[in-house]
Amino acid sequence: MGSDPAPDPGSPRVRFGTEMRRLREAAQLSQSAVAARLGCTQTQISRLEMATRTPSRSDAEKLDKIFGSVDKQHFVDLHRRILARPGGPKWFMSWVEEIEPNALVLRSWDPLLVPGLLQTEAYARRIFSLEPRTNPNEVEERAQARMRRQQILDRENPPSLLVLIDTGVVRRPVGDSKVMREQLDHLLEAVSRPSVSLQLVAPECLPGMLSAFMIAKLPNGDPDIVHVDSSAEGRVSSEQDLVTSIWNRYEAIRLWAYPEQASLRMIEEVKKEWT
Repeated sequence: MGSDPAPDPGSPRVRFGTEMRRLREAAQLSQSAVAARLGCTQTQISRLEMATRTPSRSDAEKLDKIFGSVDKQHFVDLHRRILARPGGPKWFMSWVEEIEPNALVLRSWDPLLVPGLLQTEAYARRIFSLEPRTNPNEVEERAQARMRRQQILDRENPPSLLVLIDTGVVRRPVGDSKVMREQLDHLLEAVSRPSVSLQLVAPECLPGMLSAFMIAKLPNGDPDIVHVDSSAEGRVSSEQDLVTSIWNRYEAIRLWAYPEQASLRMIEEVKKEWT
């Protein structure tokens, strides 16, 4: 068995570790001293500096305080750049960090895969493992980032999540039968939450063939914001014409949706096929 590939020297995670080591040595602090202030072990500090551990937002905030860079948010900014990779392309970072956590309602349409907010870790890891030119470290980082993203559904007051999924998604093999059974079970469990609604959409729904998208309803009367997927470059926007266009498409797709209870029965039946 060979060792895992070394972290990309140009990655934001390596930059985070390099800056951490540079400022720690400039302040003449040992790794143990920094560990005591972060509330972790010396080994964990070593792994952060070697870029073999992904820092948390809390780590970044505490490091800014330790090294006097709170006003500049030096490490917080580096942490954002780290999340930009595992969460997807750079445009997606603002959606995950700024839009989703503040949304009152999230509406999604997914014609190809289970939406990220409802994916199991195994399902997500399989998707990321087949990305072109990826490595095991990146796959793991992206899978863990996806799981962290889902934490908004566990809040005391989570956003309402209204999900439309093409019927072909529950039959599309992502991993082996065990992965698919686990994923379908997860969908059925997710709908037990009062905040989550799921409907399958008939395969004849041609208005949904173009792309996946999400619509976020924000508090305080702020305008709706959409993010639209693309293989090349996604887009996050509150531009009125685009938002109206996506809303019109969402309503056209919803006309082809099965009622929720019928959708759940369909998922139960498909789950029997994954044996």
